[in-house]
Amino acid sequence: MRSARAILFLPALAVIVLDQVTKLAVIGTLRLYDSVAVIPGFFNLVHVRNRGIAFGLLSQLGQAWSTLLLSATTAAAVILLVLWLSRLRAGDHWTAFGLSLIIGGAVGNLIDRLRLGEVVDFLDVYVGSFHWPAFNVADSAVTVGTFWVVVCMLLSGREEKKRGSRDVS
Repeated sequence: MRSARAILFLPALAVIVLDQVTKLAVIGTLRLYDSVAVIPGFFNLVHVRNRGIAFGLLSQLGQAWSTLLLSATTAAAVILLVLWLSRLRAGDHWTAFGLSLIIGGAVGNLIDRLRLGEVVDFLDVYVGSFHWPAFNVADSAVTVGTFWVVVCMLLSGREEKKRGSRDVS
């Protein structure tokens, strides 16, 4: 039973490894603020750092405070997500997959924050002069995982509603 639950954390482990390997490749290849066009007019590889949270929010707190506050908040969120994941029904693999992606992404960025005091971002998507804020593999995993969990919850609620209406009739 315990090994079956441990398998639920494999996506998180894969995200953490991929996130850290790609960040190390960026650090080793691009100088800070360098940019390489991959698909001109749409996608660059860049090397930027983010001391805040998504889109640079809270970066003005100063490095020590933002590192402490954001690391503690992330650690607490990871603990809550692990508890949620460990308490899922045995067959709820789809929700578990989404939660595992979120956990992996959160841990990937937490590693950066603890090691560097900031997060390495390197994916730059843009159209013309409009640039989406740079992001990384961990950010992508958190976003996809969150969307995935929301969809699972909506579909689960719909199924429960169907079952409830069948039980009444």
